[in-house]
Amino acid sequence: MKILVTGAAGFIGFYVSKVLLSKGHKVVGLDNVNDYYDVNLKFSRLKELGVSRADAEVFNSICKSENENFSFVRMNLEDREALPKLFKQEQFDIVCNLAAQAGVRYSLENPETYVDSNLVGFLNILECCRNNDIKHLVYASSSSVYGLNEKIPFSTDDNVDNPISLYAATKKSNELMAHTYSHLFKVPTTGLRFFTVYGPWGRPDMAMFLFTDAIVNDRPIKVFNHGKMERDFTYIDDIVEGVVRIIEKSPQQRIDANKYYKVYNIGNNNSVKLLNFINEIEVNLDKKATKEMLPIQPGDVERTWADVDELIKDYDYRPNTSIKHGVKSFIDWFKAYYK
Repeated sequence: MKILVTGAAGFIGFYVSKVLLSKGHKVVGLDNVNDYYDVNLKFSRLKELGVSRADAEVFNSICKSENENFSFVRMNLEDREALPKLFKQEQFDIVCNLAAQAGVRYSLENPETYVDSNLVGFLNILECCRNNDIKHLVYASSSSVYGLNEKIPFSTDDNVDNPISLYAATKKSNELMAHTYSHLFKVPTTGLRFFTVYGPWGRPDMAMFLFTDAIVNDRPIKVFNHGKMERDFTYIDDIVEGVVRIIEKSPQQRIDANKYYKVYNIGNNNSVKLLNFINEIEVNLDKKATKEMLPIQPGDVERTWADVDELIKDYDYRPNTSIKHGVKSFIDWFKAYYK
């Protein structure tokens, strides 16, 4: 198939592109390579996909890579001229939308960025899918939509009308917008509520990276809510396996026969104490962290845990990477990448 992967220079988009290419699909990667975090890491991921930095820096121009099945375009999702042209020119079968302005805390300071990318950009994607007969739109939602939900584990049947960050509100909005397009225009859409994803090539604004970088460089680590946090930490390979299964299987084949609209949790199906996670990092670095215990931050929740029964039922999705293995893989990569 020919697949558009947006956010291809991002953490999950990079891995999804790699796996789709390994399975023989043609992939067009799209990303605006913004400076929310270190652009050098984003360009390094693109280099792994065979795209030179010089080529990737040019806006709205499709560049080829060393892999004949991959090409890349630097573009803003909200560009209402360039994106429809790309769709018309490339004739995609499937769209996997992983591009978004990420980060709960950043949304408190830069709300406009989230509206541009996550709302206007997503509407542009939906319109392009509607007007180009796209067979399936798979898109990133987030566990943050659960807000202060106290029922554990989080289920897609739970009420998600109380987001506590603008980022979460935009992700919930994406699900509502997708539902509307699925209902009105029969655009098949599948939303994936990602839980805390970690692994090699991970984002520098995420806990795994922040803790490792601080410990290595003899800085104290900030431990919020005085360490009383639990997260459904999910290793990148498990996430990507689920995403690719959904891309490759037609929505018409789902067990519940919901052909046009569906939302799933995608996570590790358990919750890990933050202090245990930090301990695993310390073991792999052979170095103790200096912990700065702080109160919980605005927009943060104490605990996340994904109920993935629906994904198991429809796609035989079974995450199986232990924290021990996952943390070691990240630390090995971190040491190699940063020498």
